[in-house]
Amino acid sequence: MNLKPIKRNIETYPETVVNYMKDSVLYDSSSSSQARVIFIDKDKGYFLKEAAEGTLRVEALMTAYMHSLGLSEEVLYYGSLHGKDYLLSRKIRGEDCTHSDYLAEPKRLCDTTATLLRELHETDGKGCPVQNRILTYTETVTRGFDMKSYEADLFEGIWEFASFSDAKRAAKEGIALLKKEVLLHGDYCLPNVILDHWKFSGYIDLGCGGIGDRHIDLVWGIWTLKFNLGTAEYTDRFMDAYGRDRIEPEKLRMVAAMEMIGGE
Repeated sequence: MNLKPIKRNIETYPETVVNYMKDSVLYDSSSSSQARVIFIDKDKGYFLKEAAEGTLRVEALMTAYMHSLGLSEEVLYYGSLHGKDYLLSRKIRGEDCTHSDYLAEPKRLCDTTATLLRELHETDGKGCPVQNRILTYTETVTRGFDMKSYEADLFEGIWEFASFSDAKRAAKEGIALLKKEVLLHGDYCLPNVILDHWKFSGYIDLGCGGIGDRHIDLVWGIWTLKFNLGTAEYTDRFMDAYGRDRIEPEKLRMVAAMEMIGGE
């Protein structure tokens, strides 16, 4: 977690949020241009995410739901003010999986994240506030058919296509095969998995979660190891640790095509 000390006029924030920000040191820990994340260094720590109005609603719902299952942090506040959404939550104990201690043991990290993902996918999603993640997912992919969002090298060394047309063909074929089968994280990458000395603590950044196809999480679980470890050599190990009995290799390739074209 990268932290940069900042100064903010806390009086511009919702009253509930201000009460947490008072008499505390603030740090910017943002990792995306779409949202600002502020770490509030008070008590055991809090995170405040702010973004365009309406954009954090699903994340607030999914985080609260996952917290009820013991899988995420507690949501303390969600609301809008002056055209912005604000999501305040407690810090989960531990560090995300990009911490040097975890990256230093890549095989253990691979096995741990694969096993945790299988456990998540075997969790009963009854009561999940997003019962059809496939609907919004495919809408996003379809918008990418104009080629404006195409990332040809996104999965270089893992899944590659000769051209945009080939990727588009695979994506179209795959859309019809997506299933509402498991509880998804939606963005299963190392920075979004928190461990405490290798013991699972919780998931963060759940705005793309819901009931959907397991292969979406699998694609990102494989990608994040390559991206953060700098090698694709753990791809097969990850699938072995997750369990190949639930993996359709061709569907993985199709989902990769969807993400290259217009994934979130």
